[in-house]
Amino acid sequence: MAFDSALQRQIMGRFATGVTVVTTAAGDEVSGMTANAVMSLSLDPPLVVVSVDRQATMHDLLQRGQCFAINILRREQEDLSNRFAQRGPKDFSDLETKTAESGAPILTAALAYVDCRLVEIAAAGDHDMFIGECLAGEAGDGAPLIFFGGRYGELSEASAKGE
Repeated sequence: MAFDSALQRQIMGRFATGVTVVTTAAGDEVSGMTANAVMSLSLDPPLVVVSVDRQATMHDLLQRGQCFAINILRREQEDLSNRFAQRGPKDFSDLETKTAESGAPILTAALAYVDCRLVEIAAAGDHDMFIGECLAGEAGDGAPLIFFGGRYGELSEASAKGE
C-alpha cells in the first residue's frame, strides 16, 4: 500500500523550517522561488542543496544558469516569501540586489545568504536536488522567518541570538 501524500504533507508540516528565496541568473534572465527544502550538505567541501520540482520553471533556469543563491529571509519578509511563491515571471525591479561570485542575484535585505556554483544534480522522486558549492556568503543579525503547520511564524530576536 502506498503512503498517503496528504499525510506526508501533514506530518512534515510539523517540522518548523526557515524560509528562503533561491535565486539564479541564466544569461540576462533572473528568477527566484520561495523554498524551505534547502539544507547544508557538507562543510568540507562546503556544499548546500535545494530541492526543486522538475515541472517548475526554476528547474530549467537553474540548469541553464549553473548557479544559485540561497537568501534566508527575515521575519519581516513574509511579503517576499509570498511574492516568490507565485508562479510566473519574477520582477526584481523594486528589489535591492547584488552579486557575489556566481552571478546569481542576492537580496541585500536578507538575513543571510550563500552564493553557489552548481556542481551536481541528483534525481529524487518528482524533484531534483541541486547541489551547490558555496563560493561566498554573509550572515546578518535578526530573527528568521519560520514556516510551521502551513503558516508563517517567528522566533523572537532574543531566541534567534540564543539568549
